[in-house]
This record gives sequence, C-alpha cells and structure tokens, in this order.
Amino acid sequence: MRVYVPLTLPRLAEAHKKGELGTGPFVAYAITPALREWYLSDDIEELEYAALSRAALASLRLVAADPEAPRRRVVVAVDVSDGAATADPDRGLDPAALGEVTVTATVPLAKAAAVHVDADDAEPDVAAAAGALEAADGGDDDAQFVVDGADDHELLWYATQEIPNLVGEG
Repeated sequence: MRVYVPLTLPRLAEAHKKGELGTGPFVAYAITPALREWYLSDDIEELEYAALSRAALASLRLVAADPEAPRRRVVVAVDVSDGAATADPDRGLDPAALGEVTVTATVPLAKAAAVHVDADDAEPDVAAAAGALEAADGGDDDAQFVVDGADDHELLWYATQEIPNLVGEG
C-alpha cells in the first residue's frame, strides 16, 4: 500500500538522520474506501493525487505548528505492507480525516519511493496559508481562500537520493 507521510523540512532532516520515517503509530494518507467515495473516481492516479493532496494539507498544519520550519510543505511517498496501515472506520467520512491512515510499523526511509516538496517560490503563499489555517478552520471563507492558495503550487518530485540536498546536508 502506498502511503503519503506529511512532514516539514526539519522532520525530514530528522528522518534522514535516523534512517526511518517513524516507528509507529503515526498518521499518513492513502487511498481509503472513504477517499474513493468522496473523490468519485476509480482512476488510481487521480486517487493517489487526492491522497497526496490530503497529506500536503497535513504538512501545512505541521508547518503552521512549527514557527522555525521553512514555509514549505513536505510529503514522503512510501510503500508499506497492507496490514501496516489502517483507516479508522469511525472517522471514515469525517472531512478532516479523509484518506487518513495510522501506520503501526517501523518504516525505514530507504523504503521511500519519492519525496514531494514545495519549490522556494511557494514559501510566501505557504506562509500565508499557515497563518490563515485557524481562521479557515473556524469557517472564515476569506481565510479558506488563502489556505487554498497553497494548492496553487504543485509539490515537486524528488528522488530519495536528493534528501541530503533538500535538508541542507548535501
């Protein structure tokens, strides 16, 4: 099962140093039955993009919670065994939990398929989105428009060999 793990650049640096994304349990995003129902598509690439987008939003929340983190969203795509990631059936249709899974296994960073990161030019919009999250969560439509503005930036694809350069160790 392909899962998308939301991180920040400092958390990616930590994962690189430790050689693992986490020891479980930790939250990731994947194609869940609820995500399939919500997205109304059977196209696997579209569904994977939807799961990646959900992880990007979770990364934005991590960025907002860490004032020291660069204002760039980070998502690591990794394959885990089917039993290592489970969706909570009680939260399946909760809009805040669409695509959310709990990974219970240790996931070596070496198993990562790719890393997705915002380009440098996205930082102002990601910073604005991070600052608007609380108001958007409270129902402010203008703030939601600002949060959605981060999605105007496609996450760039990086090979795992590029992680040292991404985290300033290369």
